[in-house]
Order: sequence, then C-alpha cells, then structure tokens
Amino acid sequence: CAFSTAAQQRSTGDECGPEDPSEEPKHPLSGCALEHKAIKLEEQVRDLTERYRRALADSENVRRRTQKFVEDAKLFGIQSFCRDLVEVADILEKTAESAAGHAEEPSDPNPALQKIYEGLSLLEAKLQSVFAKHGLQKMNPVGGRYDPYDHEIVCHVPAEGVQPGTVALVTQDGYKLHGRTIRHALVGVAVEAQE
Repeated sequence: CAFSTAAQQRSTGDECGPEDPSEEPKHPLSGCALEHKAIKLEEQVRDLTERYRRALADSENVRRRTQKFVEDAKLFGIQSFCRDLVEVADILEKTAESAAGHAEEPSDPNPALQKIYEGLSLLEAKLQSVFAKHGLQKMNPVGGRYDPYDHEIVCHVPAEGVQPGTVALVTQDGYKLHGRTIRHALVGVAVEAQE
C-alpha cells in the first residue's frame, strides 16, 4: 500500500493552462489500508466519546457536591453562634428558675420579684421561639434510650421503674441545629442496681 506523492508533469512544460482531470495525481490506497484507517478512527471516536462521558459525569458530580457544600454552609453557618447563644439560654433558664423559687415563697410575697420572674419567663419563651425559627431545637432525652451521638454520660442512676440504658435525668440540655447535634446533653443513665 504505497502512496504516490509526486504529480505527473507534462512533457512540454511550457503550457500554463489547467491540467486535464484525467491527469490528476493518484493516491492508490488499497482496500486493506482503508479498512485499517477506518478501524483506527472508530477506536479513536469510541475512546474520545468515553472520555467525554466521563468528563461530563465528573463535572456533574463536582457540581452536585459544590451545591451540597453551599447548602450546608447556609444551614450550618450559624453553628458557632448557636453554641455560644445556648449558653446564654442556660443562664436565663437558671435565673428564671431561681426567681420562681423566691417569688413563690409564702413568707415573702414580693410583687417586684414576681414581675422579674414573669419577664424572664417571657424572655426565655421568646428565645426558644427564635431558636425554633432558625432550626435550633432543645433535646428532651428523659425517658429515651442513651445515644452516644446526642448524649454524654455524667453519672449512672439506679434503675427504679425504668429500663437500664434509659436516660433518667438531664444535667445540661443538649441542642440540635437542623438535626445536627451542636451540644451534647449531659445525662444520667439508668443502670441495674447491684446488691
């Protein structure tokens, strides 16, 4: 399968007119060379098509992952702020409980203390509604099963009337932001009483 690259020249050489179509250069390609070239081109097309499909799939995966990262950043961007704010909520709750204890004493019915307690209760309720608005929820694990992803054990309590492994008391409330635990609840877990 040889190629002829030289053009056939006229014998006279002094004619400048167009060449006869019958005298065009001929490139004799045999049938086997054409088939071989066609097979190579088909393989290249298949290879390039496969690479193109993989590149499209990779770019789609990157786009989806990036979109997920952006959505998570929008949801959990306030996570650090929420951790700090739940400590303020704890202080507010303890203060309201303390004011309630003093306001309900029969020996000292102080109307000013009663007003302070009512104000703290309203403030605490408003804070919890703001938390709920932004996806921050207080966990209420008492009576539920211990979950190491949501709870941190601080003590064991004898199981009286509750099943062992159940959360019996909470010493510090835990919080979740859109289902993600941002502060573990400090809990006491019921265990079988040993004699």
